[in-house]
Amino acid sequence: MRQSVAVANAAGLVAGYALDSLLGDPRRGHPVAGFGRAAGALERRIYRPDRAAGVLFTALAVGVPVLVGAAATVATRRRPVGRAVLMAAATWTVLGGRTLRHEAQVMGAALSGGDLPAARRRLGHLCGRDPSTLDEPELARATVESVAENTSDAVVAPLLWGALAGLPGLLGYRAANTLDAMVGHRSSRYARFGSPAARLDDLLNLLPARLTGLLTVAVAPVADGDRGRAWRVWLRDRNDHPSPNAGQCEAAMAGALGVRLGGRNVYFGRSEVRPYLGDGPRPEARHLKRAARICGAVGLAALGICAAYPATVGRLRVGKDDGPSSRAAERR
Repeated sequence: MRQSVAVANAAGLVAGYALDSLLGDPRRGHPVAGFGRAAGALERRIYRPDRAAGVLFTALAVGVPVLVGAAATVATRRRPVGRAVLMAAATWTVLGGRTLRHEAQVMGAALSGGDLPAARRRLGHLCGRDPSTLDEPELARATVESVAENTSDAVVAPLLWGALAGLPGLLGYRAANTLDAMVGHRSSRYARFGSPAARLDDLLNLLPARLTGLLTVAVAPVADGDRGRAWRVWLRDRNDHPSPNAGQCEAAMAGALGVRLGGRNVYFGRSEVRPYLGDGPRPEARHLKRAARICGAVGLAALGICAAYPATVGRLRVGKDDGPSSRAAERR
């Protein structure tokens, strides 16, 4: 029975990925948006400009979804069909691959048509940079960098945590990643309060980001990229980024597309200068469709790996835990 539940986890990941690919994010009543509103209300109640309050906020906001996932796991431990349905629903909820690819293509169309005002308005769907003075190459760069990083955050990482930890992994990861987007950025308000959420998100993305980088190198030819160049750039530049994880994804994408990423990023009220990643020209509109193609290929490769885990290695691990002594304990 436990082995059939492990297979149900894998089936749920595949079904949830298919739902995201076909339907994308729900237009109304998205559970992640509901979680964001609840987390915002919690923040207003317990906010103080110190790390202790941030630790409490992060523990509560991430702990509750994890406990909900754990309770659902226990409730479906003898119901593989129910487990598969819940895994599919949760996977669909936390993935964002279709939306990410769509935004890249919309931005590419706006830039190709020379409609800079529309492209600037659209950038807010992908990242928090101030688009008011950005030209086509800078808008394209912002899009490529966002697609690269969010291929990990919105696709690979949820799949990986779903494979490793089931429902609690899916819900806990998305909660932590959402908190990082809400309070993890550098500002006077969140410099201390938001640091626990930011550090937790960094920790949870250590493995997914590196897997994303490697898969981006592997699938580079699907977008007419050079796998050897992508590998060289990834090895050389991946640790130059100030984020411990974003550089893994962005360096591989830069190498796969043959472009140069990095430079000065202007946000609302602050700016950052980041090291260059990759060689070649700045990105252009034509690179955005290729970036979206790489994102889709990386997602499919990650799905294959992550769906195989609970049905193979995870199943063997469950089988080991389900030996004679474990069965005797259950009878007692």
